[in-house]
Amino acid sequence: MRILVTGANGQLGREMRIVSRDSRDSYIFTDVDELDITDVEAVRRFMDENKVDVVVNCAAYTNVEKAEEEEALAELINAKAVENIANACHDNGATLIHISTDYVFGGNEGNTPRNEEEPANPTGAYGRTKLHGEDAVANSKCKSIIIRTAWLYSEYGTNFVKTMRRLTAEKDTVKVVFDQVGTPTYALDLARAIFLIIEERKFSGNEGLYHYSNEGVISWYDFAKEICEQYGNKCNIMPCLSSEFPSKVKRPSYSVLDKSKIKNTFDITIPYWKESLINCIKNTL
Repeated sequence: MRILVTGANGQLGREMRIVSRDSRDSYIFTDVDELDITDVEAVRRFMDENKVDVVVNCAAYTNVEKAEEEEALAELINAKAVENIANACHDNGATLIHISTDYVFGGNEGNTPRNEEEPANPTGAYGRTKLHGEDAVANSKCKSIIIRTAWLYSEYGTNFVKTMRRLTAEKDTVKVVFDQVGTPTYALDLARAIFLIIEERKFSGNEGLYHYSNEGVISWYDFAKEICEQYGNKCNIMPCLSSEFPSKVKRPSYSVLDKSKIKNTFDITIPYWKESLINCIKNTL
């Protein structure tokens, strides 16, 4: 099979490069320089010429704050470009594995893990545009698997783990919110799950919406404390309320995803968040 990975220079895309090295399949990695997914004709032409069987769409506009000012651009990348890919997949009989986000939920809606049946209610531009992307996939009627994830981090790009590593090394004191709770996701773990689904051909007949993050529940404050400790930094990390950091976006206060469906459907074992953090740090050093 031929698998196209878009957004291949991002966190998840770079981990997909790693996990697919020994695959029996042929992987094609593109980012905006190789394929502009906002160009519908370019997408169709690329899919046709390369006879793509599966697309893993890792491309996204992910700047949550800036999306409030650039919603049109976020909509173009997170929704219109997804529509382009989904329609091309439908026309070519290919399967789309699309990555979405916990930000399709919003506000303070309960304190139990969110499953795939719960209604989405985004409170910001980023979440809205990602939900529109999910809708575009559904409306295309292509064969698809949508995977929502949360708190993604890796050795690459800009993310909370790398930011906390730097801040706790540079500063004596750092404030981190404790009233936002969720589960971090090591991008390598998610990439391995996607790779397993493709490699074992489990995508066929199991189309639908799924949730994936690492196991466990933690606040941003507790996560920062663990990052600081694992890197051996000496910093006083102080808990604070989200209200102390005024934001244009109301972030989900409880963002724990129920992973039962993806574990049961694909027979996936998901690592605990602390184990994955340690593995990421080992891969960084």
